Amino acid sequence: MVKAMKKDKLAVELYESRAAMGAAAAEQAAAKLKSLLREKAEINCMFAAAPSQNEFLASLIADPDIDWTRINAFHMDEYIGLDAAAPQGFGNFLRDRIFGKVPFKSVTYLNGNAADPEAEARRYGEILAAHPLDVCFMGIGENGHIAFNDPPVANFKDTCLVKVVKLDERCRQQQVNDGCFDCICKVPTHALSVTCPGLMSAKTVFCMVPAATKAEAVQRTLTWEISEKCPATILRTHDDAKLYIDMDSGKFVL
Repeated sequence: MVKAMKKDKLAVELYESRAAMGAAAAEQAAAKLKSLLREKAEINCMFAAAPSQNEFLASLIADPDIDWTRINAFHMDEYIGLDAAAPQGFGNFLRDRIFGKVPFKSVTYLNGNAADPEAEARRYGEILAAHPLDVCFMGIGENGHIAFNDPPVANFKDTCLVKVVKLDERCRQQQVNDGCFDCICKVPTHALSVTCPGLMSAKTVFCMVPAATKAEAVQRTLTWEISEKCPATILRTHDDAKLYIDMDSGKFVL
């Protein structure tokens, strides 16, 4: 670790590279999961689907001592109307990198092809309400979004756990920048997303944010006022959240 700091309640750890960041976050996350499993019969965890999570997820599933059979898994957002088999689908991303690689007790998916997206949001929200999150593993978008809570739709006082959202242009362009789509014209315009209160309901939050494309978002997260103008600033209000960054994403806060 290069540097550790704190902003309001949010702990921040800076690492030399995204590989080192992912490995360190996974080591600490694994320790947390094992600790929780010593205390409880089963636990509930939510995972983000994004290239920023690759190193973290690869390191996490490499730990042989996590009892995945007592962990219920959830993902936090999904495009509406994308072909069910598309590799860009967030459920498919997570299935390829973790959900299909370790023996979870259960995996619950958001269905972006449901006939009624509003009803799907309610269905998923009811399941989450019945399975309070112990841990949330997440990232931050280029526009400061968490899950698909972009600045225009983020609401720190949302009364629902999941909702249908319209994606803003910068969010959609990020999917192109990340290499997920060839052009913005192919990126869906709407999605299902766990809300800001839904994410923050997790007792512990691990937030992994590498790469130079996220440097501005990290700076805003740590320096802007806490508001929906940069949704990730809500992390600074959480009692047990940690932000992991590398030299590229942390270049403005070194």
